[in-house]
Amino acid sequence: MKPLKALDIGLRILNSIKENFVSARIFLPSVLIPALVLYLLLIFFFVLSIIQSLSLFFLLLISALVILNLIGLKHRKEISTIRNIINSIRNNKFSSTDEIKLGEYLVELEGEIKSMFFRTQNDIANLQKLEQVRTEFLGNVSHELRTPIFAIQGYLETLLDGAINDSKVNLNFLKKANHHTSNLSNLLNDLIDISMIESGQMKMSFRYFNVQEYLKSLITELEPHALAKNLVLELHPVKNNLQFFGDKEKLKQVLVNLVMNAIKYTEKGKVEIIVTEDDKTGKIKIKDSGIGISERDLERIFERFYRVDKDRSREVGGTGLGLAIVKHIIDAHGSKIEVMSKLGIGTEFSFSLKK
Repeated sequence: MKPLKALDIGLRILNSIKENFVSARIFLPSVLIPALVLYLLLIFFFVLSIIQSLSLFFLLLISALVILNLIGLKHRKEISTIRNIINSIRNNKFSSTDEIKLGEYLVELEGEIKSMFFRTQNDIANLQKLEQVRTEFLGNVSHELRTPIFAIQGYLETLLDGAINDSKVNLNFLKKANHHTSNLSNLLNDLIDISMIESGQMKMSFRYFNVQEYLKSLITELEPHALAKNLVLELHPVKNNLQFFGDKEKLKQVLVNLVMNAIKYTEKGKVEIIVTEDDKTGKIKIKDSGIGISERDLERIFERFYRVDKDRSREVGGTGLGLAIVKHIIDAHGSKIEVMSKLGIGTEFSFSLKK
């Protein structure tokens, strides 16, 4: 057994040396060429016999081979360390960049691997967040679709079971079913809009437009909704020749959403549209004297399906997507939607546009 064990150890050593030489092959010219130059210089400056010359040659050759073996061994260890670190990153075994260490001679590479690890961790975190958002979105869509569908189904089943012949309830049930059908249609339209926006398929058409004429037209369209609640919808004075740069249709979607929200959540007082300007930009403000929004909710009102008051939102026909769409459209204009609000006092939404 002992001779076999010694032979096995010897073979392992030889195999290791062979792997060292293979790993160091790229350094072969860097080691052998200087050794050869040194040998020729010694031959040239010293008179050596053939035996001395051969002895010197083999001495330098063996030295070069030993150096190559050591270089190869070090190179293999470094490669092994790098491979292990990459595998650990791939298998998510590291929790911070401090655990990644390659040694003093590989500082630059260590920095690159740490950057790669940091980016990988961010990518994983973003993917997990996106998966969570996707799951929440699908759950919210299912819930929001189920509510009007079940309501419509309930009213229709009641009518089919005999209530259609009861003049006291039949018309009322049909009106309620129609109301939920309208809500369902609004929800589907908003879902289509936000899907196109987030997938980059929303086409924008930017051009200059007269702000005064644009907002007067909007007031004419939305004023009946305000009057139905005994509210004043007021447009503050705007310069005749003032022009803003943007997509009129998409901005109308924004303004209709903001004004209708202001009307829905205002019980008395007024809703105002105010235009201000400076040298290069102008700002449109939608201000109301409504119920206001708490500070806790202000940070989340632009999230999809987030509602400050879920029961009241459904009662007035909100889909929970309006402000998310508003934010996307304003972002596409290179601007930012801003909001200030105080409970019981009112809310002001505003955004800037280029002049």
